Amino acid sequence: MKNANVALLQLCSGEQTRSNLAQIEQQIKQLNSGIKLVMTPENALLFADSAAYRKQAERHNDGPLQQAVREMARRYGVWLLVGSMPMISRESPDRITTSSLLFDDQGELQARYDKIHMFDVDINDTHGHYRESDTYQPGEHLTVVDTPVGRLGMTICYDLRFPGLFQALRAQGAEIISVPAAFTRVTGEAHWEVLLRARAIENQCMILAPAQVGSHGLTRRTWGHSMAVDAWGKVLSENPDNVSALKVRVDANGLQKIRKQMPVMQHNRFQPSLVPPFNEVSSNKE
Repeated sequence: MKNANVALLQLCSGEQTRSNLAQIEQQIKQLNSGIKLVMTPENALLFADSAAYRKQAERHNDGPLQQAVREMARRYGVWLLVGSMPMISRESPDRITTSSLLFDDQGELQARYDKIHMFDVDINDTHGHYRESDTYQPGEHLTVVDTPVGRLGMTICYDLRFPGLFQALRAQGAEIISVPAAFTRVTGEAHWEVLLRARAIENQCMILAPAQVGSHGLTRRTWGHSMAVDAWGKVLSENPDNVSALKVRVDANGLQKIRKQMPVMQHNRFQPSLVPPFNEVSSNKE
C-alpha cells in the first residue's frame, strides 16, 4: 500500500520462540521504509501451554525475548508492538500476566499493558475449554501512549467484548486502539469484524487488529482476518488467512473532523466511570 505507515503482522506462532521471532523478522524485512509502527498479534512470541508461559515469563524490561524484540526494533528502525507475551506480574511477583509491550525505534520500552479481561469460556471447537485465569493474573491499569502515528490505547483480544474499556481509553485521549488477537475460528467467524467495527464507531477511533491464523498445536485454531478499521467503521484493509503483513495508512488528524461533526463524547449522558483499580493511565517505563 502506497504511503502506508503501519504494518499489522499476521502470524502462525507456536511453541518455539526462535521460530516465532524469525517469522516476525522475515515479515519486517519485506516492509517499505515508510513503515513507522509494526504490530504483532496476541501470543506473538510464544503460543503454547500454561507450563511454558510460566517457565518463559520475563521481568519488566528484562529477558531474552524482550532483548530480541528490542534489537529488532533498533535494527529496522521501527516502533514494534508485541501483541502479548508472558510477563512476571508487577503487583504479585509470584504470578504472571499476559502483556502487550511497545518498543520504540531505538529499542526502548515505551509502554506495557497487562490484559484485564481473562478468556474463561467454553467454545464448541476442538479445544473446547479456555481458562486464562488459571494461568494469568488480570491487569490493573489502562495504557495510553504517544506513538509516531498517533496516541495509542492498548488492549488484547478478549478485551474487545468490553466497550467500557474502549470508552475509557478514548476518554484518556486515544486516537488509535490496538487489538492484537488470537480469536478462535468459531468466535472469529461469528463476531470478529462486527465487534471491531462497533468499537471503532462508538469511540471514533481507528482500530488496528493484528491476528493469529491457522493451527497451533493439536487443538488450537485461530481465525486470522487481521483488520484495520477507520473511525467511521469502514474496513480499510483485511488479511483473511495469509501469514503476511497488512500495510495501512494511519492518519489521526482525520479523526478530528468526524469527532467535530458528531461529538458523541460530549453527548454521552453515561460517561465512563473508571472504577478502581482501572483509574489510571500506565505508560512508559516503570
